[in-house]
Amino acid sequence: MIIRTATLRDLDAIACVEAACFPQTEAATKAEFEERLKAYADHFWLMLDGDHLIAFVDGMVTDEKDLRDEMYHRADLHREEGAWQMVFGVNTLPEYRRQGHAATLLRALIGQAREQHRKGLVLTCKDPLVHYYAALGFQDEGISALSTHGGVPWHQMRLVF
Repeated sequence: MIIRTATLRDLDAIACVEAACFPQTEAATKAEFEERLKAYADHFWLMLDGDHLIAFVDGMVTDEKDLRDEMYHRADLHREEGAWQMVFGVNTLPEYRRQGHAATLLRALIGQAREQHRKGLVLTCKDPLVHYYAALGFQDEGISALSTHGGVPWHQMRLVF
């Protein structure tokens, strides 16, 4: 497996993996990914099996301490010197799940955030995944009041350095 950050050339593959991982109401569009890649490609960690994208994690950096829905749609809110690394998507193709790939990518993103002297990372997840992220060091802060993305409740979780 190869792990690297993204470039615009990865746009189609990223959009395909996202579509395989999330319902349409929750998935980012190809246009949104294009804007994200233009703004913060170095905050996309990809895992490839040969030249085939199998998983990725991404998210902007901000001084805001809480993840809010507007961030998903506005790449211009990214602030490279920000205090918090947001995690928007943890995506693994179904046939590659339960093999540790997402955790490996998250650890890479956590390492990058630590090296860049961030305060920590913030993500949202559905109830069944709270324990998964807790095992990686994230603390559950309860149901988010600022993120109702896709019309579902999300737990906000935070890892503080």
